[in-house]
Amino acid sequence: MGETEQRPTAGSRLGAQENAGISTLEHGQKPPMTPPGKLVSIKIQMLDDTQETFDIPQRAPGKVLHDAVCNHLNLVEGDYFGLEFPDNKKMMVWLDLLKPVMKQIRRPKHVVVKFVVKFFPPDHAQLQEELTRYLFALQVKQDLAQGRLTCNDTSTALLISHIVQSEIGDFDETIDREHLAKNKYIPHQEALEDKIMEFHRNHMGQTPAESDFQLLEIACRLEMYGIRLHPAKDREGTKINLAVANTGILVFQGHTKINAFNWAKVRKLSFKRKRFLIKLRPDVNSSFQDTLEFLMASRDFCKSFWKICVEHHAFFRLFEEPKPKPKPVLFSRGSSFRFSGRTQKQVLDYVKEGGHKKVQFERKHSKIHSIRSLTAQPSEQHTEVPKESARAYGDDNDAVAVQSSRQAKELKASTEDTGQHKSPSLKKSPKEGRKVDGAVVSTVEEEEEPSKDRMQQNRPQSQQPSTAGSLTGSPHLSELSINSQGGPSVANMTLSPNLSPDAKQSSPLVSPLLNDPSCIRTDDEEEVKRKRFPTEKAYFIAKEAATTERTYLKDLEVITSWFQNAVSKEDCMPETLKNLIFSNFEPLHKFHTGFLKEIEQRLALWEGRSNAHIKGDYQRIGDVMLKNIQNMKQLTIHLRKHNEILMELENGIKNSRKLETFCRDFELQKVCYLPLNTFLLRPLHRLMHYKQIMERLCKHYPPSHTDFRDSRAALAEISEMVAQLHGNMIKMENFQKLHELKKDLMGMDNLVIPGREFIRLGSLSKLSGKGLQQRMFFLFNDILLYTSRGLTASNQFKVHGHLPLYGMTIEESEEEWGVPHCLTLRGQHQSIVVAASTRAEMDKWTEDIQMAIDLAEKSSGPAPELLASSPPDNNPLSVSDCSSLPAGLISDQRPVSISYVCWYRMQSLSFYDILQSNENQLSGNLLRKFKNSNGWQKLWVVFTNFCMFFYKSHQDNHPLASLPLLGYSLTIPSESENIHKDYVFKLHFKSHVYYFRAESEYTFERWMEVIRSATSSASRTRALSHKEPHAY
Repeated sequence: MGETEQRPTAGSRLGAQENAGISTLEHGQKPPMTPPGKLVSIKIQMLDDTQETFDIPQRAPGKVLHDAVCNHLNLVEGDYFGLEFPDNKKMMVWLDLLKPVMKQIRRPKHVVVKFVVKFFPPDHAQLQEELTRYLFALQVKQDLAQGRLTCNDTSTALLISHIVQSEIGDFDETIDREHLAKNKYIPHQEALEDKIMEFHRNHMGQTPAESDFQLLEIACRLEMYGIRLHPAKDREGTKINLAVANTGILVFQGHTKINAFNWAKVRKLSFKRKRFLIKLRPDVNSSFQDTLEFLMASRDFCKSFWKICVEHHAFFRLFEEPKPKPKPVLFSRGSSFRFSGRTQKQVLDYVKEGGHKKVQFERKHSKIHSIRSLTAQPSEQHTEVPKESARAYGDDNDAVAVQSSRQAKELKASTEDTGQHKSPSLKKSPKEGRKVDGAVVSTVEEEEEPSKDRMQQNRPQSQQPSTAGSLTGSPHLSELSINSQGGPSVANMTLSPNLSPDAKQSSPLVSPLLNDPSCIRTDDEEEVKRKRFPTEKAYFIAKEAATTERTYLKDLEVITSWFQNAVSKEDCMPETLKNLIFSNFEPLHKFHTGFLKEIEQRLALWEGRSNAHIKGDYQRIGDVMLKNIQNMKQLTIHLRKHNEILMELENGIKNSRKLETFCRDFELQKVCYLPLNTFLLRPLHRLMHYKQIMERLCKHYPPSHTDFRDSRAALAEISEMVAQLHGNMIKMENFQKLHELKKDLMGMDNLVIPGREFIRLGSLSKLSGKGLQQRMFFLFNDILLYTSRGLTASNQFKVHGHLPLYGMTIEESEEEWGVPHCLTLRGQHQSIVVAASTRAEMDKWTEDIQMAIDLAEKSSGPAPELLASSPPDNNPLSVSDCSSLPAGLISDQRPVSISYVCWYRMQSLSFYDILQSNENQLSGNLLRKFKNSNGWQKLWVVFTNFCMFFYKSHQDNHPLASLPLLGYSLTIPSESENIHKDYVFKLHFKSHVYYFRAESEYTFERWMEVIRSATSSASRTRALSHKEPHAY
């Protein structure tokens, strides 16, 4: 749409690549028809104060011009922006996207249209693109200069210091003074220069992206942020100013807000000549009249403000664009104006689905020489803000995130033309969407090229779970990660499609790390292997015992080898605690090493590697299992100690800051792919696996089979052990989960108390004055917490409030609020309205909350106070607090937890689901299909904690990649997908699809069984007998 002559454009100055897409359309939707005819030139002033000219047809509607500008900038979230211009009465008005441009701008040669921010979201972290945040930062800079954004001197100096940091980099007194002398950010800036430099000195190492984020973090808490005042008078003739925001309509006297009418309270907005009317919903507690009336300067002023209110209400409150009203046959009544475009919910959903390409860009005003791509390395000191869109977890929309490796050889092997992205020019790359500088290795559109294993070349571990999404701005994580610090635990797991606006990031399954030629299997090789090995079901049950035993032994080694070696090098753990842990785990490791050896020897005989199989003496496994399970009973004394180990370790961490830091750092190691406490519970989980294996074996064998008697005896022995330890295991699982959640929550004092039981966690939308806002809810047997995504490097959730369950009632309220799947929770002192994403999710929450209410009623009384101070929802940090906020808030770098998976995928998880997950664990080889070829790649896969972990072989010490499965669908490929192989299953989430192939019918059914348990959360919470609360 821009001029055809070769000259610099706004897009090129931002380093954007040309894009033929229309940013404001839904994925798959076609752009509007452009009317033919004569072209007219429209001058657009960008937020960086440059002007661009666009040629559009004379009869083109405003949407064509708006889309042309967004497309020119490669702006995905263009719906937050608008075009404004002076009308014939010199009044600034917004361009109507439905009306022809020439009917609105009569003399285009003499008019300059401004491209500015129109809708300011309630939370700047909802802006998921770095380019969008950069443009918002430019708007804040512009509002400061024009006196529109007013605040005290401290806040002003702090805002400017972040602008200066983004433009010239780290503090240097001489350069700062020169820069401030040449650039006037506010009138009378000289008086604040010393304070600006004082603040700037504290931003060392902060990237421009971090500066933008911090700038918006502070600005959005100011009363005048995003406010445009419209002069008016009330009924008494007092001069006031009206404004509209995401929350509703605001009333100002001067620059002081004196009243606010939330959208939830407003029933109708209208205007009659110069009178602007607000009709409120009846409220017995309110002193307001039913209809409020304000007088404005003219009818045009009044209508213009009414239109802005209609647009804000639709954008922030509606789920989708309102449909046009049918035209009247004879007479029209009232205005036909309506909001046109996507609502904020549609924008968020579109970006989360990832139906777009990410581009690099360069900041026009920045003098920092390094051109940072959207995946640039974050600074280690400031990990609570987006790392220049650095998303090591950044959303792949292909979803499997790749281990960061900064080595040029690695990048070269995986992306042949990555060099094309080193320049911010507008030239198109034939393979877009690749990240560089340690985040991406290849795109899913490319087929994998076999490459040599470069695992040993990977850079050393660094404390850098860099993610704009998980840590801050972008609510998206990449989906399957090969990580560079700790292994991808459920703690470390990278998230997914739902999860980031980033373009096509590579799949670890597509990365060179997982594409060793030796792992690629041809169909002939597979057929030969199948013919060589036994085919009976009992063999595959025995093989499952061997494969899961290998994984279990590796998990024990995390404690007995890796953790013990790390402890021996640090003087941080008391000797008594060392002896308690390792004296109980070393006998287990020694025993199971021998157990695994016996199972593998039996399988070798079964497979025919000696002549013994001819007689059939070794085509059984029951005798081996019986012998070892009987011997295992001698280890029961060690298994009973696990409760004490878990509690003593947590007490040690609570009492020793040094031990706490040590354990946190150990969890960041690659080998610790799960939370440390989970490894301590593994021996108890393993007992249930033995029980399941023996149950399947006994069910398979007829009573006359030679192995039936031993198998049944082994089942009886292991069932007795499980029965003895099961109650203890449930208590420990609850104890461990409470401590894990304690790490996830910010603002907690005493979450872990005797008698408290975890029930469910998940993402719900809470209805507040700002509309529906996503919140993370944590349900216990005595209290319900609601939190928001934290802005710290520790990936914690910030607690906004809590509701004691004692005396609470719950009721459906869809009709009352007009929100689907809506519930009202009425406590003794507070009520909240929440909405689930689906009816099924609402039913899960309804049942569990009601169950928790019943438990609370049966208890002695209300729950103890949970928080030291319980800040109300939407109570922002004061400006004075912001001024002392350090750029790097917390050095605690915890991996992303399962709570974040639920947050980003809009899922929930119950304690019953967690117990089921402990039972449904599986290991073994799977073949993964390449995306664009018929080739299959052999991988060792471990399924645990709702996640698939991928290894090259079972001998590897840590996983290369992980795929969290919450929210995924599990199906069998259809005929149209041309997967002409047996035992293939399909995992898909939105546009992300993976095919895996098992080696037999039995293993196929087992993988389907365990994965199905993770992809769909249980609808009922019946794991526990609540007659016996799992206190400890």
